[in-house]
Amino acid sequence: MRVLGVDPGLTRCGVGVVEGVAGRPLAMLGVGVIRTEADAVLGERLVAVERGIEEWLDTHRPELVAVERVFSQHNVRTVMGTAQASAVAVLCAARRGLPVALHTPSEVKAAVTGSGRADKAQVGAMVTRLLRLAAPPKPADAADALALAICHIWRAPAQNRLRRAVAAHHATKGRST
Repeated sequence: MRVLGVDPGLTRCGVGVVEGVAGRPLAMLGVGVIRTEADAVLGERLVAVERGIEEWLDTHRPELVAVERVFSQHNVRTVMGTAQASAVAVLCAARRGLPVALHTPSEVKAAVTGSGRADKAQVGAMVTRLLRLAAPPKPADAADALALAICHIWRAPAQNRLRRAVAAHHATKGRST
């Protein structure tokens, strides 16, 4: 499975591509950050994020896009920019018919480090170890994007089994009424 992880943000949008399957060594195919100028007009910033994500999709041809689920923060301006960048990533994937998975920050941290309360340094260290890198990707947004992709690769088999079980349950329930 090849997954593009997106850590959304307007100033720095982390992107990383990981390939592999659960239970096997994973490989990083690329990592980076899409940057926009903080003083640029919002529309221009969103177009820049879109162009960057489209370029990553063209270059790496992922099967799925994993995006950090936006959650409420104290700084409304920050959460709005994050949500807008997240929507751009979802739109780019949907336009190509690619499935999108949303993962919360604590879900990603728990999957990669074993603790949903891990800090950025711990996530970076585990991403480095899991992908056998010489050093943690910088900035942290890049490491977070790789962590999103890793989280999805590891969790997808269990999530797929759960979806099939729920669908089978509903199908059985529908026949019995």
